[in-house]
Amino acid sequence: MDKQHADISKFLSYVLRHQPEAIGLTLDSEGWADIKTLIACAAKDGKHLEPALIQSVVETSDKKRFAISQDGLRIRAVQGHSSAQVDIRYEEQVPPEFLYHGTATRFLDSIREQGLIAGSRQYVHLSADEATAVAVGQRHGKPVVLKIKALEMYRQGLVFYRAENGVWLSGSVPVGFID
Repeated sequence: MDKQHADISKFLSYVLRHQPEAIGLTLDSEGWADIKTLIACAAKDGKHLEPALIQSVVETSDKKRFAISQDGLRIRAVQGHSSAQVDIRYEEQVPPEFLYHGTATRFLDSIREQGLIAGSRQYVHLSADEATAVAVGQRHGKPVVLKIKALEMYRQGLVFYRAENGVWLSGSVPVGFID
């Protein structure tokens, strides 16, 4: 991904996941924003966007963080919202036996005490493979990968969802399910 695409992706993550009001944008309850409105709000904030550039960022993103509606008029982040007014309705999914969570070693004491909690986000994010979890953990410091007994959690009544980009989501992961 080139620098322009990376910058636009970061901007979209910020406004579609965390602070739409920072540019005067309003998301609906499922996190969708009108693309024309997004472009106008971004322009007022000094950020130049156009439909083809947004489409290109969405299509070429290796993390697949965004989705464009079937009619091509709206965009949203597929997961990772910290905004309480966004509540994407995911379908409950049966997880694989194990999932993985990448974090930094500096968070291990807290995780050992309270498990994995969503914090400012709506869900704990889990990966289907260790390599992705390592990449996530590296963003926060010296990485460590936690192995989650996902299927056991599910069998004990905890719910899992899977976002459009393949990220697994859970409200929390109690300590007893973390290796």
